[in-house]
Amino acid sequence: MDYRTLLNKDYKSIETSPRPRRRVHLHAFALITGTLSVFALLSPSDNAEATRNSSLDEKQALSQTTSRDTTALPIPSASNEHETPQQTVAPTIRNWETVTIKSGDTLSAIFAKQEIYPWELRAVLDAGKLAKKLKQIMPGQTLAFDIHNGRLQALDYRLNKTDTLQFRPKDEGFEISLQKRSIEKRISHASGSIESSLFLSAQQAGLPDKLIMELVGIFGWDIDFALDIRKGDRFSVLYEEHYLDGEKLNNGPIVAAEFANNGKTYQAIRFEDPKGNTSYYTPEGLSMRKAFLRSPVDFRRISSRFQRERNHPVLGKKRPHRGVDYAASTGTPIKAAGDGKITFRGKKGGYGRTIILQHGGKYTTLYAHMSNYRRGLRNGSRVKQGQTIGYVGKSGLATGPHLHYEFRVNGIHRNPLTVKLPSAAPINVIYQTAFAYQADVALAQLDLIKRTQLALNSL
Repeated sequence: MDYRTLLNKDYKSIETSPRPRRRVHLHAFALITGTLSVFALLSPSDNAEATRNSSLDEKQALSQTTSRDTTALPIPSASNEHETPQQTVAPTIRNWETVTIKSGDTLSAIFAKQEIYPWELRAVLDAGKLAKKLKQIMPGQTLAFDIHNGRLQALDYRLNKTDTLQFRPKDEGFEISLQKRSIEKRISHASGSIESSLFLSAQQAGLPDKLIMELVGIFGWDIDFALDIRKGDRFSVLYEEHYLDGEKLNNGPIVAAEFANNGKTYQAIRFEDPKGNTSYYTPEGLSMRKAFLRSPVDFRRISSRFQRERNHPVLGKKRPHRGVDYAASTGTPIKAAGDGKITFRGKKGGYGRTIILQHGGKYTTLYAHMSNYRRGLRNGSRVKQGQTIGYVGKSGLATGPHLHYEFRVNGIHRNPLTVKLPSAAPINVIYQTAFAYQADVALAQLDLIKRTQLALNSL
């Protein structure tokens, strides 16, 4: 009977119908019946003789056993004198059949091809929350089946090189567990001196692109990488590399970094608390992250700076310019400079489409000339630092696409490029001892890298 026929039958009739007996059972039954018939034909004297011979054989075997050297036999102690001898449980031997998921495959089709009953697929999907991942199978992933007598005995779903979902039968249905293979973490480093740009110099030093952007993010609150970078600036980076079975999987995060910019040196150390929260701190334990971003948009250039007075490009009159204009392409995302609440969203005279954010009771930021707002945001909405709130445009009195950005402290305009930004919270006091030890080790490694680099440059 093929599998399609089974699917069309009533499930109860399939589940309750007895499995066919194997022919070996019939042969065994015939052999036992024949043996009993032979014993029944034996005479009483033959039976007695057979019994005497059996007793004699047992006595002889017993005497041989007791005459052997017993020095190698274990001597039971008083504590385990009455204990039951421990039995060795043989490991389960599985016959795996592995299926590699291809484009267009569905879970039900894969199970049907393996001739697994539909209710077993339902039991697998009902095994727990993690089982929902089976509904998101991707090409290239693998499913390993152990099927015995038409029943699913085990299923392994390999999510990636390190994580596997295991399904095993229990009294009712299946139980699920996530098995993770341990990754070996190695520390690598890169260092260099800037000649033309940070990106090119970091690439030449062997730093991957992703870690270059991470480096910019770590020091981005203190250094304007679009305007402040100078020839001769130096950087040193310690970062993780992840390996599995001796093969490199990927690059991990930056562990510690140093950046010398325009005669000033900045250092950052990564710290993860027991709850898994990570952040970067100065060697003194102060947060590298500031409460505000220095630049809320990825811009090509600054088209107009903070000025007490300037000629307005549209009105042709002298007016103070109380913000910074960042030239960027129409549609470039505009990010919230800090955590806050939207107090104004709409058109505001010459500003065009505008959003104003309130950050606590002291700070406000303004974003003008937007082409559009991010969908779902309105007055009263709360936003997080770095969250997109709108898009660059030229609404209002503007000659080209750009973001006009203002920063106010207690209602007074301040230059966004030079204002001292408040820092985020420092490291928790309960972690200071652990952080101090970690920082000392990282700083010693950074110092060694720097001295080695300087020595090579002097050759």
